[in-house]
Amino acid sequence: MSVTIREVAKLANVSPSTVSRVIADNPKISDATKQKVYKAMKEMNYHPNAIARSLVSKTTKTIGLILPNTDEDLFVNPFFIQIMRGISHYAQKKGYYIMYTYSNNEDQEVEYIASLMNSRRVDGIILPVVRKNDKCIAYLKEADYPFVVIGKPEDTEGLLWVDNDNFHAMYSVVNYLIQKGERKIAFIGGSPTLNVTINRLEGYKKAMENIGVKIDENMIQVAEFTETSGYDAMKRILENSSPTAVVTTDDLIAFGASKAINEMSQEHISIVGFNNTPLTAYRNPALSSVDINSEELGYFAVKLLINKLENEKEYITNYIIDTKLVERESTK
Repeated sequence: MSVTIREVAKLANVSPSTVSRVIADNPKISDATKQKVYKAMKEMNYHPNAIARSLVSKTTKTIGLILPNTDEDLFVNPFFIQIMRGISHYAQKKGYYIMYTYSNNEDQEVEYIASLMNSRRVDGIILPVVRKNDKCIAYLKEADYPFVVIGKPEDTEGLLWVDNDNFHAMYSVVNYLIQKGERKIAFIGGSPTLNVTINRLEGYKKAMENIGVKIDENMIQVAEFTETSGYDAMKRILENSSPTAVVTTDDLIAFGASKAINEMSQEHISIVGFNNTPLTAYRNPALSSVDINSEELGYFAVKLLINKLENEKEYITNYIIDTKLVERESTK
C-alpha cells in the first residue's frame, strides 16, 4: 500500500501542503522544516513522483478546475457549463488548457488539490464556489499556490476573486416584487455554508425589513441545486405558510418550486430564479430570472489567474460582474 502525503505530514507534524512545498523545494520553507519532512519521508519510504519533481520549475500551460459536483450532477446544472464556457474562451485565447475534476465533498476537493499540486500537472487552480471557513482556500493559501475563486471569500486580502454583488442582486429582486405589491415573499436558497447563499439571504432580509415586515423563518428554506430539492423546499413552505411570491437562488430550485406550487396551491404565486439558464425561456409559464452573466464570471476568473501566472503588471485582484433581472411573465 503506497504512502500518502498526509501520512508523511502526520509523522513530521506539519501540514500536507508543507510537505508539497518541501517536495517542490519552495524557498519559503526553512531548512529545519525541510529536514524534518525529509526524515519522515525516509522513515516511511515515501518517494515523490520523479517526473513530477523534474517539472517543478516548468509550466504546464494547464489550469485545474475543481467542480463541487458529482459526475451525475455536473452536466445537469447549466451554471457550471456556462462558467466552463467562459473559462475556456479566455484560456484558449492565451494558449492554456483546462483540466477539471469533480468531487463529492469539500474534504475530497482538498485531496484533489493536493494531488494536482504535488504532481505539478497544473500551473494554477480555479475554485468555482466559496464556502464559509473554506478548507480549499485555506489549503491553497498556506501552500502559496496560484489560484482564483469565483465568489467573494470572507477574507479577500491577497486573494484573486470574481463575483456578482449577491447582496444587492437579491435585494433588488425583492424590492421589485415589493413594488408589484407583494408582501408575503418566501426565500429558497442553496446550502447555508455557501457564501453566495449567505449574501443573498442577507439581501432578502434587508429588503423585507425595510418595509417593516417581520422575518418569518417558516418562509425561508434551503435546498440543493436540483429541481427535486426545490420541490421539497417549496412543499415545506406551503405546509406552514401562504406566500404570494418566492425568490430562489437558482433556476433549478425555481423549477422544482413551481411544480410544488402547481400541485399544492390554487393561488397564483410569483417566482423568480437566478442564473437565467436557457431553459427558463421555455418553461410554461416562462420563468423570470436574474442573469448573473456566468460566462463572464468564468472569463474574468481565468483572466486574473493567467495574469498572475504570467506576471502581468496589473494591480486588479477582483472583478464584480453585473446582474440583470430578466422578466418573462407578469407577477400577478
